[in-house]
Amino acid sequence: MPKWDKNTFIEKAKDSCYPHISNILIDLVNFADDSADTISWGRGKDCGTMVYKCKSDDFGMVPLFHITTNGQIKFQLNYMRTNIAKKEIVRDFQLKLESNFLMDFDEDEYPFDLFHKIDDLFNIKHEVDKFEDTIQGISARLKQ
Repeated sequence: MPKWDKNTFIEKAKDSCYPHISNILIDLVNFADDSADTISWGRGKDCGTMVYKCKSDDFGMVPLFHITTNGQIKFQLNYMRTNIAKKEIVRDFQLKLESNFLMDFDEDEYPFDLFHKIDDLFNIKHEVDKFEDTIQGISARLKQ
């Protein structure tokens, strides 16, 4: 049984992070609540985690990103590289992440999934909206 849920996650994020970071986390939690096929909540003691998952007929439940109550995010790009046979979907996700965050996510530069500080990636609401659009687009492609 998960220790965390939407309310405890948001409460801990508000207590642990600067307001602009907790607002981004709250936006992402609400987005996941509205859009994800499944949300997985962590069982950790000190830090809460949330995983956004998309249900694909071909690949099962696919995690797309993780967020933590201490203000970090992880993109599941390498998980997808390993588990998704439709490489054009993985490439699309990579290109959209690179475009959104001006970072290099190729296999050589990004060999495994890492947690990134939310405030290093998201500065304004528009960036959060673009990321949410990216996740919705990848989810739609996974369901085709």
